[in-house]
Amino acid sequence: MRTGVYLAHPRPGSFNHAVFDAVVKELRGQGAEVLAHDLYAEGFAPLLTAEETGTVESAAPAHDAQLALHRREVATLDAMVFVHPNWWGMPPAVLTGWVQRVLVPGVAYKLGTAEGEPAGLLKAGRALVLNTSDTPAEREEGEFGDPLQRIWSACVLPYVGVSDVRRVVFRTVTDSAEEERAAWLERARLEAASLLVQPSPLGADGGRWPVVRTGGGS
Repeated sequence: MRTGVYLAHPRPGSFNHAVFDAVVKELRGQGAEVLAHDLYAEGFAPLLTAEETGTVESAAPAHDAQLALHRREVATLDAMVFVHPNWWGMPPAVLTGWVQRVLVPGVAYKLGTAEGEPAGLLKAGRALVLNTSDTPAEREEGEFGDPLQRIWSACVLPYVGVSDVRRVVFRTVTDSAEEERAAWLERARLEAASLLVQPSPLGADGGRWPVVRTGGGS
């Protein structure tokens, strides 16, 4: 299993960093090959250039060595994990820019015409999104419609060929107790480990990958 783990949070020592570290350690402990990226710490440049705005023609080779590396890597992954906070119902800018600059035509998907249906090119069949939030679940879903769920499970990952999208939200973080955070980290480790579980040889689950659930977090 080759898994890419991507962190988007600018403050060292944040709970997002703790989640990221726990996931990376768990996956490596399970024998997975992990490509771990702290996008802010690495200084990933999120600004889309004019030459990168095409949606049909395959993207031109990247002149930026870091961008070229990310594009090469993402095409080789078996699974992906994204760790980030909920900011205004969106991922942080660095991760939004990563999506726009890395998941480009010819790398992550193929589109015959602007109005056509995309064909996902990524071999990663599953992804895990781990979010932190200070908005109660009832308000997030009832008032805002849980935009992050739509972004990842409808707008981005299925478009590039990821059929199994899992998401866990840890909330509310700012007023959480140490014991609650410890339970959330255990939940993150279990969810990450479940990415490595092989499907039933009988295919009775319709190709979906089992998810380990625990009582920690919400």
